[in-house]
Amino acid sequence: MKQIKDIRVVVAGSNNFDIVVNADRTPKEGENLLASNLKFFPGGKGANQAVAVSRLGAKVTLISAVGWDFIGDFLLRNLETAGIDTRWIRRDPNRSTGCAFIAIYPSGNNSIVVDPGANFTLEPADVEKSKDSMATADAILTVLEIPPETVEATLRAGRDAGKLTVLDAGPARRCSLEILKLADIVSPNESELEALSGERVEGRESVRKAAEKLLELGAQTVVVKMGSDGAMLVNAEGAKHFPAHKITAVDPTAAGDAFSAALTVKLAAGVGMDDAIRYANAAGALAVTKLGALPSLPTWDEVDVFLAKGN
Repeated sequence: MKQIKDIRVVVAGSNNFDIVVNADRTPKEGENLLASNLKFFPGGKGANQAVAVSRLGAKVTLISAVGWDFIGDFLLRNLETAGIDTRWIRRDPNRSTGCAFIAIYPSGNNSIVVDPGANFTLEPADVEKSKDSMATADAILTVLEIPPETVEATLRAGRDAGKLTVLDAGPARRCSLEILKLADIVSPNESELEALSGERVEGRESVRKAAEKLLELGAQTVVVKMGSDGAMLVNAEGAKHFPAHKITAVDPTAAGDAFSAALTVKLAAGVGMDDAIRYANAAGALAVTKLGALPSLPTWDEVDVFLAKGN
């Protein structure tokens, strides 16, 4: 089993600027609804997962795209400060940096509207340029917040290089069967699972059935993020549920990203699937306890202390 400090992960994904407010509810169409507590954070599923991997102690390279604007400057500075290898982040002169507008509700849930901006200019050619980084990596992690052809190119490059390939299947959208087949691990949340499978998802039994549908479509292993109900592993051997940790929810924005990063790091280190999911559950739970995407991502020590307390 490899030590975490020796693990290398390549993440291909999105880079966004998050604008966060607290709101009592979702506004109706045409309604002007007051909000409060405006905050600005670096975010995007790719950047979140890259920072999460770094905070857990592994080395990480991010393949992404931002605009030639002050927001892109801000995001790059934050990533470099977090210890991320940013050499494969392309600056696009024709598109603005991606932005996400996030409303957090009293329940602890949120809703998000995203303008992907430069994220949707990320191309398979960008993946091709980074093949030297992939060759030295232990795992490849990607998301559906970039063009599908780039997701497929990333997973194919990882598969060709003999690396662990992980797809965080967010945000919720359909993807090609080839993408499902190229990922060693497919990890959606419940709404993403519903979009991928075409099956209604409501409760554990429906999660199991929808995940089994993904297996029929070519996925090898499915790990479903179920929020306050934990996670479920579904593979050829059957289904297994992993309970959630009890926490006070503040902002769930990057919980799934923390989960996917922790799962990838642990599996890349040679940890068994069950233990990797338990660790990922803890990382995801800790991310819910703080406001903002990147600020909420836990460190290795924080997860260890949390687990040691028996939460």
